[in-house]
Amino acid sequence: MSGVNGAAHGSQLSLERDLVSPFTALQAMAESSRCLYCYEAACVTACPTAIDIPGFIRKIGTGNVKGAARTILDANIMGGTCARACPTEVLCEQACVRNKAEAEPVAIGRLQRYATDVLFKAGVQPFTRQTPTGKHVAVVGGGPAGLACAHRLALLGHEVTVFEARAKAGGLNEYGLAAYKMVGDFAQREVDFILSLGGISVKTGMALGRDVTLAQLRQDFDAVFLGIGLAGINTLGVAGEDLAGVADAVDVIAALRQRAAPPVALAGRRVVVIGGGNTAVDAAIQSLCAGAAEVTMAYRRGTAEMGATGHEQDLARTQGVVLRTWLAPREILGAGGAVTGIVLQRMAMDAGRLVGAGETVTIPCDVVLKAVGQKLAPGGLDGLALAGGRVKVDESLATSLPGVYAGGDCIKSGEDLTVQSVADGKAAAFAIDAYLKA
Repeated sequence: MSGVNGAAHGSQLSLERDLVSPFTALQAMAESSRCLYCYEAACVTACPTAIDIPGFIRKIGTGNVKGAARTILDANIMGGTCARACPTEVLCEQACVRNKAEAEPVAIGRLQRYATDVLFKAGVQPFTRQTPTGKHVAVVGGGPAGLACAHRLALLGHEVTVFEARAKAGGLNEYGLAAYKMVGDFAQREVDFILSLGGISVKTGMALGRDVTLAQLRQDFDAVFLGIGLAGINTLGVAGEDLAGVADAVDVIAALRQRAAPPVALAGRRVVVIGGGNTAVDAAIQSLCAGAAEVTMAYRRGTAEMGATGHEQDLARTQGVVLRTWLAPREILGAGGAVTGIVLQRMAMDAGRLVGAGETVTIPCDVVLKAVGQKLAPGGLDGLALAGGRVKVDESLATSLPGVYAGGDCIKSGEDLTVQSVADGKAAAFAIDAYLKA
C-alpha cells in the first residue's frame, strides 16, 4: 500500500483531482471478496468509531451497498470524509489480518468511500428521528465533533442549535484538510446530509466569547456541548516571524480549500514549511499544487517522530517535497521587510533530551509556513476547568460545569483526527441524553 488510503505515487497532484481514485462497482465487489470477515475483527478495534467493518464489506459483496453505507454511518456519521482522509494505514488497515499473509490489507478506506458515495448520490436519508423530547441542546462548533454530537442528539429526539464561528459548518473537514483529499465540495455535501435528518439548525458567524457566552447558553438551553477545536496557533518564537512571507500553514490550506488567494503568494516561490505533522505535509504539497518552485519541510526531530504517517511522508517526497530532519528554526532572514531565507539549527538527542548541536544551516526562501501545532483559544471558557491546555472532562465527557460537555480536539481523548472527534461527539450525545432524561 502506498500513500494515504492507497494513494498511487508518481503523478503530480492537483487541487481539483482526487488523491485516490474511487472504486468502480466491479472493483469494489472484487476487493470485498478479499475480506475474511474475522470474528472479533482487529480492524474494528482499531477504528475509534468501531465501525462494523466486516459487516459493511459483506453487504457490499452481496450487493447491498446502501445497507453497507448505513452500517458505516450509524457508527461514524462522517464516514465519507474519513474514507477519504483518515490515516487508515495506521488504523483499520494496519490491523487487517491480510497484512500477515499478503502484506496488502483489504482496502477498507476505499470500500467505505464507495458505499457512502453510492448512498449520497442516491439522495437517501437512512435515519429517522425518535419522538421529540422537548429538550433543546446548544452545540458550539460545527466541526466533526459538534456535527456528530448534533446528529446523534437529533436522532434521539432532541432539538439542536449549532453555533459556528466561521461562514460554513464543517470545521477542519471544510477548512483544514488538503484540497486533493476532499475534492468536489464533499465536506459541504456531507454537512447537508447530516442536516437533512431534521431537528438541527446552524447559526454561522457565532463565536464563543464574542457573539455568545457560555453562561447565556447554559441559561437558554437544557445542555451544552463544546466542540470548539484548537483555534489558537503556536508561534516559532524566533526573530523575523513578522516578515512578509511568513504565514500559518492552516490559513494557507483553508484559503486554497475555499478557492481564495492564500495569505502569501506561492506561485514561483521557494517555500519552507516548519513542522512534521499532517498539516505540514498538506501545506507542503498544496504549495506545489499552487505553483511553488520548490518546497522544503524542516522538522526538529527524525522521520520516526513525525506526526505525519510514513505514507504521508512518502507522498510528500514523491510529489517533490524535500524532507529535512533534525533542524529547528533559529531565525527568519529578510530584506526590505520580506523573507529571504531561514536559519535552522541542527538538533540532536543527548541523554533523552533534544538539544542544539552547535551548527546552523541556511535555506534561501521567499515563504515560511508555520505548522508547529495549534492550541486552545481561551476566549469564552470562563469557569471551565482546563488540564494540559485542553478542556478537562471526565469519562462521560462532562466538563467541570453541570450540563456542559466537550469533545474533539479541544479535549485530549486520543489523536487529533476527524474519526476521533466523531467518536467523542457521539459518546457525548449519549451522555447528554442520559443527563437530560435524569
